[in-house]
Amino acid sequence: MTASTSPVRLAVLASGGGSNLQAILDHFESLGDERAAEVVLVASDRAEAGALAKARANHVTTAVIVKPADGPALVRLLEMHRTQCIALAGYLKFVPAEVTAHWHGRIVNIHPALLPKFGGAGMYGRRVHAAVIAAGEKESGATVHHVDGEFDRGGVIAQERVPVEAGDTPESLAARVLVAEHHLYPRTIQALAVKLSTSH
Repeated sequence: MTASTSPVRLAVLASGGGSNLQAILDHFESLGDERAAEVVLVASDRAEAGALAKARANHVTTAVIVKPADGPALVRLLEMHRTQCIALAGYLKFVPAEVTAHWHGRIVNIHPALLPKFGGAGMYGRRVHAAVIAAGEKESGATVHHVDGEFDRGGVIAQERVPVEAGDTPESLAARVLVAEHHLYPRTIQALAVKLSTSH
């Protein structure tokens, strides 16, 4: 980033422990002045989510989304923090149409499989890895994609592949895919933020 370009204001929505959030924060920290985005808000549908604790530990503003289906309220929250792009990091609620329309092309998610396979409503966490193993797939991985009006149907931006090994359990495969997520997601967000900051 040049001195005249301020980082893109990124909001992260999370439901769980926040390991992908931490990977994003750590990557941006490592980039220093070269980071093209800055996490300005972490919001969760669960008040006790570990992601909120991680955000507070990193001095990032937090919010609890009381009614995840209330699109106008979520837009107001995000606009209050002058959000320019959004990353879902283990956010398990459907993102209302008002939000995906307002931030069209600027809202992304990471999915623990190689989309378009093994995506859609209800396909998250252990279920995804169990389905990959049951299908006899030779590889899985992580996919960063745009978020639109359907679960896991937005355009694929980037993928990182990992092998499915003989004797894998959903847990052992999940651990390997999570390493790929933590590598891929922050770097993809950085690249998107660079693109956003140069397109203004």
